[in-house]
Amino acid sequence: MTWTLTNDVATFLAAAGASLAARPVEHTVALTVTERLRCAGPHHYGGGDPVLGWWRRADGAVAGTVLRTPPHPALLNAVPAKAVGPLADALGSGQDLDAVNADRDTAALLAARLPGYRTEQEQRLYRLGPARPPSPAPGGRARAATPADRALLVEWVRGFAEETGQSKSSAEWLVDEGTERGALTLWENGGAPVALAGRSRMLAGTVRVTLVYTPPGLRGRGYAAAVTDEAGRAAREAGATEVVLFADLANPTSNGVYLRIGYEPVADRLLLRRNA
Repeated sequence: MTWTLTNDVATFLAAAGASLAARPVEHTVALTVTERLRCAGPHHYGGGDPVLGWWRRADGAVAGTVLRTPPHPALLNAVPAKAVGPLADALGSGQDLDAVNADRDTAALLAARLPGYRTEQEQRLYRLGPARPPSPAPGGRARAATPADRALLVEWVRGFAEETGQSKSSAEWLVDEGTERGALTLWENGGAPVALAGRSRMLAGTVRVTLVYTPPGLRGRGYAAAVTDEAGRAAREAGATEVVLFADLANPTSNGVYLRIGYEPVADRLLLRRNA
C-alpha cells in the first residue's frame, strides 16, 4: 500500500484513469482536469508542474487519487483513511500545499494531520434526478451563446469567478472554448440575456453544469433556475447519463433552486487553506 506520484498525465491515466471513470459522478472534476491536461499540456492551469498521484491497496487496486495543478488546490478523491497520513507526508515534503479540496471526512483527517489549515468553503455535489422544470417558469427563452456575445460572457464569467473565489484569468478561454462547443446557454427575456449556464465536456457519460450566473440586478426572478434546467436538459439530450453540479453551502438560495428543479445531494466537499 503506497502512493505513487508523477508529473506525467499519461502515466497517471494509465494507472488510475479506469478508477476515475468507474465513479464519474464523484470524480467529475478529476476527470475534467486530467482531460484538459491531456489535451492542452501540463501547464494549462498554470506555470508550475502538475503533481498526480494514486494509492494502491494491498491487492494492487487503485483506491484514491490526488491531483495538484498549481496554483489550484490539491484535489483528493476517494482517499482511504489509512492513506491520508502517507499522503500528507508525501505532499508535505517538497510540495507547496497551500490548499486542499477533499470530501468532508478526508478533509477532517487531513486537517488533524496538518494543523494550521482552516475551512474556507463547503460545497455540495448534486446529481440530476427526474427533472422538474421551474414552476412558474420565468419569461423568456433559452439559446446557445454565440461569438457575438463574447464581451458580455467574459464579463459574466469574471463576475462568477469573483463571487465564487476563483481565478478570473481563464475567463476568456472558458468563453471561447465553451462557445465553440455550443456549451454556453443564455436565458433571454425581452431579447436581452439575463442569465448564463455552461456545461463541461462529457466524460464517462457525465456532464457538469458550471458557470451558473445571473447579474445581481436581475436575481430573484427565476432566471438561474430556468437556465440551469435548460443546461441539464441539453446535457441529457446530448447523451449524458449523469448530470451534476456543485453549490456553495453558504448560499442557501442556489441550493434551494437546484433542489427544486430535480437535483439530489451526493456528497459534501471542503476547501481547506493554510493560515497565512
